[in-house]
Amino acid sequence: MEKQRNILYVHGMGGGGDSRIPRLLQEQFEGSGVRIVVRTYDFDPERGRAQILGWVEELSPVLVIGESLGSLQAIRIRGIPHLLVSPSIGAAQFMYRLAWLTRLPGLPALLHRIWRVKEGDRQPLRFEYAVLARYRAHWEDVVAASREDGNYFAFFGRRDHYRKWGIVRISSWRKMFGDSFQIYEGTHFMEEEYVYSLLVPKIREMLTVANMDGFQ
Repeated sequence: MEKQRNILYVHGMGGGGDSRIPRLLQEQFEGSGVRIVVRTYDFDPERGRAQILGWVEELSPVLVIGESLGSLQAIRIRGIPHLLVSPSIGAAQFMYRLAWLTRLPGLPALLHRIWRVKEGDRQPLRFEYAVLARYRAHWEDVVAASREDGNYFAFFGRRDHYRKWGIVRISSWRKMFGDSFQIYEGTHFMEEEYVYSLLVPKIREMLTVANMDGFQ
């Protein structure tokens, strides 16, 4: 029997086990011998990292896909090819610089209204000082990972509104990872047409490069 090949999908902020893109990928790769695995992890970057590293040990994934804020967790995984969707390179800095503001009365509640989490198997957000402050070390490890040998490729949406905020920065990606990216005519939340026309073929390409014999 052909061995099951796992791809670990690290969802973005407020995403989870029922996030849209991994669900589309699961449908696309059903019966192919490749399994897309997505699980809900903790918003605290260090607790989340511990969970994700446990899944890496359990699943031995051949590829890790990171989306938005989850791209930072994906980058911190060493020794596995990385495919990233709208990587929010500036998000960790935004988080730890925001930490002190959470001590102001009413600010955490306001942040929860701005970033509302959908119902379902989704990541609960905790805008607490201790949690957000830990994003500094999270960012430092992302920088360290970028200086090591690695296989990284990213997709950026031309109409990504987070580029205006500085949360998504193509210039920072280029500085850290080089020209291993493609810009598509979409938003931060990769539309279904680009999932099928860009993301799926890139997954197949990266698996082929990784000498995935028998993959179809």
